[in-house]
Amino acid sequence: MVAVDYGDARTGLASCDKSEMLASPMGVITEYNFDKALEKVAEQIKLSGAELVVVGNPINMNGTSGPRSEKCCLFGSKLKELLGIPVVMWDERGTTISAINYMNETNTRGKKRKQTIDAVSAVIILENYMAYRKSTQQN
Repeated sequence: MVAVDYGDARTGLASCDKSEMLASPMGVITEYNFDKALEKVAEQIKLSGAELVVVGNPINMNGTSGPRSEKCCLFGSKLKELLGIPVVMWDERGTTISAINYMNETNTRGKKRKQTIDAVSAVIILENYMAYRKSTQQN
C-alpha cells in the first residue's frame, strides 16, 4: 500500500509493510507539471509493487470539497487509470498540522524541513488509513 500527499510543487509518498503495521516515507517528488508529477508518482508506485493507493483528499474543515480537493481527486482518478489498481481518496484534514508538529518535535528546520514535510504527511495519511482498516475489519 502506498499513500500520496499530492501538491502543486512537491508530492510526498509513503509505503507500509505487508502486515500494515509500519508506514515509512518513500520520499518526495518535486514536479510542478501535473501530468509529469502523475507519471513520476505512478512509476514509484509501480516500483513499490503496491496493490492499493491512498491519496490524501484535503477536504475543507466544514466538510465541503474545494478546488484543492477536486485537483487531488482528479490526480487520484488519473492514477487509477494509469496503474489499474484501487485508489482510495482519504480525508487528510489536520495532516499538515500533525506533520508540522512532528517536524517541530524533531527540530527539523530549513531546507530539510521543506524536503521532508510532504513525505511525513504521506506517512500520517497512511497510518490513519491503516488504523481505519484495522478498526473496520474487527467489527
